[in-house]
Amino acid sequence: MKASTLTHDTIVEHVNEAYSAKARSGVATSYAKNVAKAFGYTEEQLESVPDESHLGLSCGNPVAAASIKEGETVIDLGSGGGIDVFLAAAKAGPSGKAIGLDMSLDMIALARKNASAKGLKPPQVAFVHAQLAEALPIESCSTDCILSNCVINLLPFDGKAKLFKEAHRILKPQGRIVLDDIIAKKPLPDEIKDDLTAYVGCISGAILLTEYEGLLKSAGFSDVLFVDTKSDLNAYYPQEGGCCSVKTSSSLPKKPNYDVNEWVASYQVYALKSGAAIGTSSTALLHWWDAYPTVKSTPPLMTDAELAALIRDPEASGEFAVIDVRRNDHAGGHVRGSHNWPAQTFYDDLPVFFEKFRNTPRVIFYCQSSQGRGPRCAGWYQDFLDTNGDHKSMSYTLKGGVKNWLTRYSGEQDLSDRD
Repeated sequence: MKASTLTHDTIVEHVNEAYSAKARSGVATSYAKNVAKAFGYTEEQLESVPDESHLGLSCGNPVAAASIKEGETVIDLGSGGGIDVFLAAAKAGPSGKAIGLDMSLDMIALARKNASAKGLKPPQVAFVHAQLAEALPIESCSTDCILSNCVINLLPFDGKAKLFKEAHRILKPQGRIVLDDIIAKKPLPDEIKDDLTAYVGCISGAILLTEYEGLLKSAGFSDVLFVDTKSDLNAYYPQEGGCCSVKTSSSLPKKPNYDVNEWVASYQVYALKSGAAIGTSSTALLHWWDAYPTVKSTPPLMTDAELAALIRDPEASGEFAVIDVRRNDHAGGHVRGSHNWPAQTFYDDLPVFFEKFRNTPRVIFYCQSSQGRGPRCAGWYQDFLDTNGDHKSMSYTLKGGVKNWLTRYSGEQDLSDRD
């Protein structure tokens, strides 16, 4: 099929803007539920997730066909508000992981908000900002099952090819991919392929089944299977006088002046990664901190000499607290009197941490060398302080971390200690 004249960057930018706007504005709950039910979600499934986790953007129900088992790691490509991640997490259980990747920061923020409402947090459930047409922030051979729901069609052709290669990389041997997507029934005319509105509406980016299959096989997948769901794509277009209010109707898709079902259809796509099966991976994310918001602030550094003066003369220095954010490497020695709050769970514990230290004027963070976990947690705390009034606290990072501290003060018992 002839390629669209739209450039890669134009497509990615326009799709990101449109879906970010959708995340910010939301849609009428009744509309979102009608679309979800039209594409296979049950009332029980919809009742189990926050209303804001589905925005009328699906074209199928991949979790229902994915046979997700307890303890498996599941990745959702283009996770939106989080519905498929939440349904997958319920099947994978507390020993499994369900991770959503999305290129829209607004969608990631919405999904994290929905996860918080359900009491779900990393590592069991995580939402990570990622450009799907680039290298994914996931470990190789770490994933049992990959889901996607009406997203692949939104990528440019070269982006589709790249994503399938990345999907193959991150899957374990014998891992599976279960996608619901829009596929072209016949070559699309130029007026459809070059229509950005139709691209955002999951029409213009649809490719022929033979092209889709070719991309999957070129990426290394085998046992590729396509199932036409026979769904009516007019479900996306609200009827005049329908349930949706005037306030939200402007964000809903408008029916084009042609029969969508004539040109494209909703398919469920299955494929496998061949090879000998391997065991469960302890991790999936390349960087655990990707599951949390990027730090905005840069707290000031405190030198070892300045901290030593605080510890030795607390009455003159005023109240302070020292926070060790190491976890597995905590026992090698630490600043005497420091509190241990591991970095990997620190962001989730911020509300409790804030209540404990909100009236402590100086809160000093450190890790091994204070080049990663220490300044990151210090930044998260300062960001939290900046958005919450009624406190007397300020965040600092110990320059050089505990490595520098022990080099200078390891023999001085009033400054250093070991477990």
